[in-house]
Amino acid sequence: MSGLIQLFKMEEEIKKLIKRYQKYAEEKGFKLNSNEKVVEGVVRALLIREKQFGKKYCPCRKMTNDKKQDKKIICPCIYHLDEIEKDGHCFCNLFFKNE
Repeated sequence: MSGLIQLFKMEEEIKKLIKRYQKYAEEKGFKLNSNEKVVEGVVRALLIREKQFGKKYCPCRKMTNDKKQDKKIICPCIYHLDEIEKDGHCFCNLFFKNE
């Protein structure tokens, strides 16, 4: 039963974090990926990394084990704004430019 409870808690954490990133995106003038499965996958990976490493490190970027360098890839990473502007989305496809 504890496995089921942990799964339920994880699903609740995913929903909360998606809402937080949705609000963040709206405040910055962009949006979340319209593909909910991609959003859930990225957010799930962020939460797993947080449990493993203590921070929500971008799952699409390689960690270096250098705290100063790795701080740059805590979601939302320092690269996402430039990537959204240049490519229309961030590297992990969580955030997209409003069209």
